[in-house]
Amino acid sequence: MADLFAGFEPAAPPDDTLAADAPLADRLRPRRLDEVVGQEHLTGPEGAIGRMVAAGRLSSMILWGPPGTGKTTIARLLADAVGLRFAPISAVFSGVADLKKAFAEARDHARAGKRTLLFVDEIHRFNRAQQDGFLPYVENGTVTLVGATTENPSFELNAALLSRAQVLILHRLDRAALEKLLDRAEAEMGRPLPLTPAARDALVASADGDGRFLLNQAETLFSVDIGEPLDPAGLSAFLQRRVAVYDKDREGHYNLISALHKSVRGSDPQAALYYLARMLTAGEEPLYALRRLTRMAIEDIGMADPQALPQCIAAKDAYELLGSPEGELAIVQACLYLATAPKSNASYMAMKGAWQAARETGSLMPPANILNAPTKLMKEVGYGKGYEYDHDAAEAFSGANYWPEGMTPQRFYEPTARGYEKRVAERLAWWDERRREKNP
Repeated sequence: MADLFAGFEPAAPPDDTLAADAPLADRLRPRRLDEVVGQEHLTGPEGAIGRMVAAGRLSSMILWGPPGTGKTTIARLLADAVGLRFAPISAVFSGVADLKKAFAEARDHARAGKRTLLFVDEIHRFNRAQQDGFLPYVENGTVTLVGATTENPSFELNAALLSRAQVLILHRLDRAALEKLLDRAEAEMGRPLPLTPAARDALVASADGDGRFLLNQAETLFSVDIGEPLDPAGLSAFLQRRVAVYDKDREGHYNLISALHKSVRGSDPQAALYYLARMLTAGEEPLYALRRLTRMAIEDIGMADPQALPQCIAAKDAYELLGSPEGELAIVQACLYLATAPKSNASYMAMKGAWQAARETGSLMPPANILNAPTKLMKEVGYGKGYEYDHDAAEAFSGANYWPEGMTPQRFYEPTARGYEKRVAERLAWWDERRREKNP
């Protein structure tokens, strides 16, 4: 996994093991937690990690965030900060035998008075059985588990493992953090990057929050003799990568994507097309624009027009098939479709409400009548008893209760009266009336 290694001062690690020709990102490896950029909400005095380090005691945790944001670095520095042995493994290259060996070594070190921080990179790649294998060693303190993942832990990790670990979210590095990394790189190399101010801005924007990627690009620029500073077009040609160009006001792609999003949300296809053109003609990555359009389809249109999301996915497929410039017409079509579609954030608000309720209600059991009963014992204790098969009911609707005992039925999704959702609202109202008739 790509990771961020950057320090305040240009200096070799304490053991002086890094060669002068080591990668720039490795030479700038942080030596203290307060040298990690962009994650102050976690590593600062009031952050979860900062408080644990101050107390001198770590709990197991899952570090969730995009590539290049410092997950591996933070784990290594955490071990140093509280005096734990650091033992890294990768779920990509490790299996059951590797895990058994890691746990055995941790147990041996624990007997000698040295506890272990077991860092598991790409932890979501372990299957359910392998994840279950961590539980006894985490519970008895043999290891303090620090897992790293780029995937949503709620979907990729076992509930049992999540209940024993705190999920900490790392942010994609913002412009200020990326600028700080470039400053450190220039200090380490003893000279500025051979870029005009506009090209330097374009380089930062092209990293899309990935610090490791940014430092690798900077190292490429430092590795050759460039006479005159490169402008954005020259930088794009040199790196063989499209990077965003900024106009005379140096308005960045973050401003432009915000303007595009709000124009789509406001149903102004002309303005939306203008901002999309600004981004693409300036050299913005087309797939970045498509990712943001897809988010708009989900957040701002949703069920008001369920075809909005397939339009965006089809546009991505068409662009990947055709390439530029022909494929960019598919992006335009998706943008216009979204801007002219009926709008609803009902799905977005429903998700927020449901997630909040799930956090507050914990592990309430569903009612027994809707539980699966594959064994005789489960049937004997009432699983599945009284279940009404909806397809056998009139109108294929039984009106049964599906909520846990002790929990009042909630309303998370409130469809609007716009577009397809108007029909959905009518259907929900009809079902609600049938439920009231059955359960007055």
